[in-house]
Amino acid sequence: MTTTAREASSRIGINQVGYRPEDAKIAVFAEAGGRFEVVDAATGAVVWQGTTDAGNEDAASGQRVFRGDFSSLTRPGRYRVTLPEAGASAAFDIAEQPYGELQRALFKTFYYFRCGMELEPNFAEKWPHSACHLTPAVVHGEESRRIDVCGGWHDAGDYGKYTAPGAKAVADLLLAFELYPQAFAMPLPLPESDGSMPDVLHECRYELEFLLRMQETESGGAFHKVTTREFPSFQCMPEDDDAELVLSPISATATGCLAAIGAMAARVYRPYDPAFADKCLSAARRAYDWLQRNPHVPGFRNPSDITTGEYGDANDRDERYWAAGELFRTTTENVFLKDLRQMEAEGGFPLFELGWADVGGYGTIAYLLSEAADKDADLTARLLQGLTSEAERLAARCVQDGYLISLTIADYKWGSNMIVFNNAMLMLLAHRFRPNRELERAALEHVHYALGRNPLALSYVTGFGERAVLNPHYRPTMGDGVDDLPVPGQVSGGPNRHLQDEIAQEWLVGVAPSKSFVDHEGSYSTNEVTVYWNSPAVFVLSHFC
Repeated sequence: MTTTAREASSRIGINQVGYRPEDAKIAVFAEAGGRFEVVDAATGAVVWQGTTDAGNEDAASGQRVFRGDFSSLTRPGRYRVTLPEAGASAAFDIAEQPYGELQRALFKTFYYFRCGMELEPNFAEKWPHSACHLTPAVVHGEESRRIDVCGGWHDAGDYGKYTAPGAKAVADLLLAFELYPQAFAMPLPLPESDGSMPDVLHECRYELEFLLRMQETESGGAFHKVTTREFPSFQCMPEDDDAELVLSPISATATGCLAAIGAMAARVYRPYDPAFADKCLSAARRAYDWLQRNPHVPGFRNPSDITTGEYGDANDRDERYWAAGELFRTTTENVFLKDLRQMEAEGGFPLFELGWADVGGYGTIAYLLSEAADKDADLTARLLQGLTSEAERLAARCVQDGYLISLTIADYKWGSNMIVFNNAMLMLLAHRFRPNRELERAALEHVHYALGRNPLALSYVTGFGERAVLNPHYRPTMGDGVDDLPVPGQVSGGPNRHLQDEIAQEWLVGVAPSKSFVDHEGSYSTNEVTVYWNSPAVFVLSHFC
């Protein structure tokens, strides 16, 4: 028996990349259970047989789902799962290191997001383009003032560049490098690859140099974003997006994120480039000083003539907390510990979130990883217990979910796959401080979900899996003329029950929350890609590769 990718069943959820031999291997069957087989993908020969459980109702998908556990199959090879009523799954591997290529592709995606430089075929392969967005940006409300903010990463499917989301993405990558340096030992390569530092630091520096340009020299505050006044057309290539660039006003959230990521970068880059580390730390201190001088700043809102992504955030306490945590870890200066302790005591923000808006988790992790001699023992114990409890709460949810992940129905919203990987990341961080194999296993279940063990049996990572996303909302893919071949390694946003674009409103009315996804380039509310959805995926896969 042979099965093509087009024929692979949408009713059998399986990790289409694969499994390590000793890991748990559980297939999920929609609306069908009983006797199932694992067969050799090339020959169809049966290599394993088993029976599903009795099945359970899964509220998020509206399905009755049956689980088939074939963990005892450990022999390396390429296989499919079959069940008479459901057909044959997409193919998958059992291998000692099934995730190395995936982790590298997830990381390489950041190169494709680069703005302000030509992407050459030597590095971009089938997806090159000319240099883009090279002109200085006008400061909103000061039309005669222009600032060069070239470089950095395009944020998502459009060409805007945003300070807070960019800082979150860099933080995930630098934290992955700090905790899993072996995952970045092999060059990609990149244009900058010269052996002076790992490629992950070259790539992050490309964004960091841009973030430093977003800091106003005089005040130390950071501009919220740089975009055109409105989004370009869907088919517009980056080099053809020649509308005027506009710097939106300084915000406390952007400035807090700049202070945090500058301090983090100063620490990580110190062994490789002390001068750059000094530059980052100086920027972090100036941003922190701005925060101290501006304790009560209204949350950012788009100016009336700007319609690009707002990234509004009314609460800047978590950004201030993150900044204090990173500056304390990098400098060990007590003034930052005092501020962090005070903000933790006052509360008013989540301490363990790893999003672009709620960044308190990064401040908590920075403090817990600090090696300063004068850490507050009570604060350390409190934060460590809180982190552990939150991770265990997420892991407990997985047991109740039909597809073994921690998302609630409310979590199936814009960027739900960021929540998938953020939750996995949080569990792995808790596991690092207090080793717990159940947390590690629960985190891996989220990888299985993203790679195809989900209600659509679809891999949400372009280029990985027989049934993978093909039509992401990403303007270079829509405009480059490379048919049915998106840049590999991009994480799609995922199911969104709110139906926030015309395609979703046309196709998804009445569809269950975890199935509310359209692989259509026009569905930006379910199928867009962003740097900060890829970044936690890089972190998680760096643990497992």
